[in-house]
Parts: sequence; structure tokens; C-alpha cells
Amino acid sequence: MLLAIDVGNSNTSIGVFAGAELRCELRLATQRNWTRDELAVAVERVLALVGVRFADLRDAVVASVVPPVVGPLLRALSHYAGLAALVVEPGLPTGMPILYDPPHEVGADRIVAAVAAHSRYGARGTAGASEPARGVLVVDFGTATTFDVVTPTPEYLGGVIAPGIGISADALFARAAKLPRVDIARPARVIGTNTIMAVQSGLLYGYVGLVEGVIRRICDELDHPVTVVATGGFAPDVARETDIIDVVDDALVLEGLRLIHALHRPPAD
Repeated sequence: MLLAIDVGNSNTSIGVFAGAELRCELRLATQRNWTRDELAVAVERVLALVGVRFADLRDAVVASVVPPVVGPLLRALSHYAGLAALVVEPGLPTGMPILYDPPHEVGADRIVAAVAAHSRYGARGTAGASEPARGVLVVDFGTATTFDVVTPTPEYLGGVIAPGIGISADALFARAAKLPRVDIARPARVIGTNTIMAVQSGLLYGYVGLVEGVIRRICDELDHPVTVVATGGFAPDVARETDIIDVVDDALVLEGLRLIHALHRPPAD
């Protein structure tokens, strides 16, 4: 089995694949000061919840946007699980040219998600067919919300980075002393009849408006259609409020890790 780990700013996603099948997806809160041994304990315990042992794993692949975690994580996997993990980092071929300038500034999670989105939802088109080649536009609702564009070729064209909805909410509560901290949730109606409803409406529908506006402006600059794929924590909440998102895929980054791993370490027959 393949262990796939995506270390994000807020959460670390852990997936286990048997071939192309994602057997489980688990999450830990990312800690920047994790030691090798703490990481080993955390990963081993969370895998035990689904009946997976280190001994069951044959390989590992890692992507991280939190550099201090990478070294301890690789040492934990090597020392306790005997795994020499493949790390998705600048310079590692992914089968997708990166047109960003400079390419190494694109977060590993963004490239991994782009690879998976193209594989699952991109379409090259067929000569003489009425359906044109389609690219993909990935909207990842993480600590930041990122918009990443992939051409039908495929090439990673570039994207947009916006504050995540959680960051936006935290800034509002921190700077407006009289506003109460509320959960980000769908209010009964857009026009709030009390402060809690008004804040919830502003956070949710204001963010939906941001997403719709950015996607429309991106599409205006493209000469090909795209499938809009949402992933990340708030993806289902936003997708329910708009028809501009075509599909929600929670496992996009883990699938991208599997694909990149297979590119470099094909499974043995």
C-alpha cells in the first residue's frame, strides 16, 4: 500500500492507497514544531484507527507547504516505517509544464491538485467532435483560497491567491470589537435580522461572491472552456450556494500525489 501525506498550513491529510483505490483519508492538525518521534506516533495512531500498520505500507509520497515539517516527517517514515518517501518539490517532474514565474514559487499542493484535476476532469477533445478541449480550474478552500488554471495540453498556466474564509472571519472578529465570533454557517436568509445572521450572511455570501467573481474573470481571459473543480474544507459549503462550481472532489490532492508517485516509481508487476 502507498502512504500519501499532504502537509497543509492548518491540516495534514493522510491517505492510504491500494493500487488506484483510496482506502482511507485521515486528517491531523498541522504542528510546525513536530519532532520525528511525535510525527511517528501521530501517523501510526491515526492509521491504526482504520486498521493500517506501518508494516502494511510499501512506499510513501509527501507534499508540504510547511518546510519545518518535511525533515522530521521523512525521518519518522524512514526510522519507524522503513520508507524512503518521494517528496514533491520544485524540480520534480510532474508531467505538467509550469508557466508560473518563477516555477518554484508555486506551492506543491497546488501543482499536485492540478495534476489530479487534469487527469480526472480535463478533456483534450476529439478531431471533428462538437465538444472542444477543456482545461480545469481548481479552487482549493484551504487556509488561503487558491484558483489554479490548467490548459487542456496540459500546462499549469497560473492562478489567484485570496485569503481563506477562515482568515477573513478571524480578521473581522479581531478588528471589530463589538461583533461576536460566530460559526461560518448558512443563515436562514441573506438579509440578517440580527447580528449573528448578518455576520454569517456576509461571510458566506460575501465569499461566494468572491469565488464567482474571480472564476468569471479568469474564464474571460481564457480561450478554452474549463471544468471548475472545488476541493478543501469549505468547498461543499460554497458549492451549495452557486452553480459556477461543476464538481467537488475532497480527495484531489491525495490523488495527485498517487499519480506523481506512479510517474516516478511505477508499481511492480
